[in-house]
Amino acid sequence: MDDSELEKYERKVVVRPLRVSDYAAVLRVQTDVFKSIEPWGKPQFLSQLRSFPEGQMGVEVEGKLVAISSSLLISGHVASSAHDFDTVTDDGFIRNHREDGEYLYGIDIAVSREYQGYKLARRLYEARKELVVEKNLKGIVIGGRIPGYQQHADELTPEEYVEKVVARELDDPVLVAQLSNGFEIIRVIEGYLAEDEESCGNAVLMIWRNPDYRPEEGAQNHPGTARLCVVQYQMHKVESFKDFAQQCEHFVGTASEYHSDFCVFPELLTTQLFSIMTTDKPQDAARALDQFTEPYLEMFAELAIRYNVNIVGGSHLAIEDDRLYNIAYLFRRDGTLEKQYKLHITPSEVKWWGVSGGEKVHVFDTDRGKIAILICYDIEFPELARIAADKGANIIFVPYNTDMRSGHLRVSYCAHARAIENHVYVAVAGACGNLPYVSTAEIHYAQSGIYTPSDISFDREGIAAECTPNAEMVLIHDLDLDKLPHHKHFGTVRNWIDRRKDLYTIQYDDGTEKFTV
Repeated sequence: MDDSELEKYERKVVVRPLRVSDYAAVLRVQTDVFKSIEPWGKPQFLSQLRSFPEGQMGVEVEGKLVAISSSLLISGHVASSAHDFDTVTDDGFIRNHREDGEYLYGIDIAVSREYQGYKLARRLYEARKELVVEKNLKGIVIGGRIPGYQQHADELTPEEYVEKVVARELDDPVLVAQLSNGFEIIRVIEGYLAEDEESCGNAVLMIWRNPDYRPEEGAQNHPGTARLCVVQYQMHKVESFKDFAQQCEHFVGTASEYHSDFCVFPELLTTQLFSIMTTDKPQDAARALDQFTEPYLEMFAELAIRYNVNIVGGSHLAIEDDRLYNIAYLFRRDGTLEKQYKLHITPSEVKWWGVSGGEKVHVFDTDRGKIAILICYDIEFPELARIAADKGANIIFVPYNTDMRSGHLRVSYCAHARAIENHVYVAVAGACGNLPYVSTAEIHYAQSGIYTPSDISFDREGIAAECTPNAEMVLIHDLDLDKLPHHKHFGTVRNWIDRRKDLYTIQYDDGTEKFTV
């Protein structure tokens, strides 16, 4: 069989821009696919071609137009604002198209029923992605139809239906196709397009993020992910500082072996050294820990560099200007150090040790973005996390130390709440084990974990990972930092944006910085 005979088996498939002469074919495809939705009128179609010709595409099979898509460019503000189909598309005329837009907004994709199953929609999605990369846009936003919902509307809410489709308990041809093309669910939009009877007027706001996006020169490009190693550290008797250091190095080495970006230890980590001290009075013992401040700092600073991991070294009791503070130190892998004082001191810390509170909420720059450290009790005060988030923190680390389950639950419940309220990740690291005969540090209870906002695009129950209670172990988990700003604007609820600042605000004044949150 020569080449000329093979030609009779060929079917030419072409993805191309739409043309004015395509209107009749566009009308035919839309009428075939969208049973209850009005197709574009010719004035709308022509306006789309004038406003954004590159965004109007079709697939031609053997010279016949059988699949179409339309789109426009919008700003991030428009994408994050409450909207419906008619508003975002300018009633189909897209005169609101912005050449300086940050996102491509996909209006529709339609494939003639005769050609459904040929993956022509995928070709159009890929063409859209190529356009986004070519124009260096941040991504694609869509209000995706859920045509299978009508059959389940009597027994399921739109959100429940979407969850079941994601879990593959139900099938929706449009939503499944969008998920398979790399789109992430942001939230359900009710009342998006009333005439879409199959979706009962609902749509799913979704986003595809351009992995090749390059911020404008001079803009700060934050990393997309951060790998955390959370250490649930077992307290037990040691014979020397060297024993303590070896135990710490073991966990830092483990974090490094798994290429972690951060390794976080529990609050009051150095109280394990009480077991090598002979001081009887709790307050004297607490102040005596200051003798280990220098070796503690030297040890973790050296480990951070040697193992190439940023370390939150739990916390340590140190004396400054004759006052005892509970201080968490950040040891960056570039060799630099920072510190965060515990601000709210528990009654027990005051009674037994005489600890004083710090005065400032710090947010630290790292090679994986901005982070904050709130020590144990501090996470139970929502104002502090709000201030940290306002300063740009994406991850809040919480070294904690509790003796009973009730204490642990106060920390974990509040940590999860802070994640939801501020659209941030919160990682809590606690201590387990016992120090018999060591006054004020005898018993410990912990279930360390990493908490996320609670929404469809995050882990179930808002828990990214969690330790077994009271077992010495580590968690290694990757966090998608790019989800956070999008969730803040596109989430099912927008706790940050929807605050009633006309009714309440937080006034922050640490003597150096003064602002309103």
